[in-house]
Amino acid sequence: MTTATAPLVRPRGTRRTVADIWTVTRRNLRHTVRLPGVLVLSATMPVIFILMFTFVFGGAIEGVLPAAAAGEYVNWLVPGLIAQFALFGGAATAAGLADDLTSGTVDRFRSLPMSRLAVLAGRTFSDLFRSAVTVTLMLGVGILIGFRWQTSPAGLIAGIGVALAFSYGMSWLMALVGLVVRSAEAVQAAVYIVVFPLGFTSAVFVPAETMPGWLEPFATHQPVTVAAGALRGLMLGEGALPPGQTVAGQVTLTLLWAAVFTVVFAPLAVRVFSRTSR
Repeated sequence: MTTATAPLVRPRGTRRTVADIWTVTRRNLRHTVRLPGVLVLSATMPVIFILMFTFVFGGAIEGVLPAAAAGEYVNWLVPGLIAQFALFGGAATAAGLADDLTSGTVDRFRSLPMSRLAVLAGRTFSDLFRSAVTVTLMLGVGILIGFRWQTSPAGLIAGIGVALAFSYGMSWLMALVGLVVRSAEAVQAAVYIVVFPLGFTSAVFVPAETMPGWLEPFATHQPVTVAAGALRGLMLGEGALPPGQTVAGQVTLTLLWAAVFTVVFAPLAVRVFSRTSR
């Protein structure tokens, strides 16, 4: 086996692994900064969703909103969309890994004495930064068109933190998708097969209790609805949640989902990456 094709199997201490992760994260961030159009385009869809659903569907839906939303659909919508795009943000992880595989970047990393984990963790951490930019932009646009949180600045900041934790967990699932599919063109379709059913059968746009009886149980308990509930509870108060749910409970469930996605899919992604590196 030649040096150029040897897998990344050399043992690394914790300090060196952290250094490797930071190096790859910094490389990806620099790549993003040098291509600002990619960052702008990735933030365009969330803005379109906020504007479109607020002004097109808001008038029809405001009548079914809980009182904690202050009768404004934009107050209900923005926390839910942040949760949804925490899910959608993982698509960048899948696309970035697929691009690195096809462009030969992974082959160059492969020839270096670095941790297997660094390439994947560096990608997920850099995409977490991109998600933070997107969430900030969504909040800014939401505030411009009328979004007002009903709790406190601390609740708003906590909501952002929970959203980013959920996004990071989902990015490991998307990393696995990118490694399995590998083709940059096919990744887009594969990602949407995962995110669209979760995103649009959730309580992001309307309360789950307004859905058909056969769909409501799934919509109520699936991870995007749980994350949306956590953000609404932190930003709007407990009155934004269905009876029987609490803010602490929804936040705990969201963080648990994030931890499960990370613990389950990170090792699987590393294993698949190791096999593709041979």
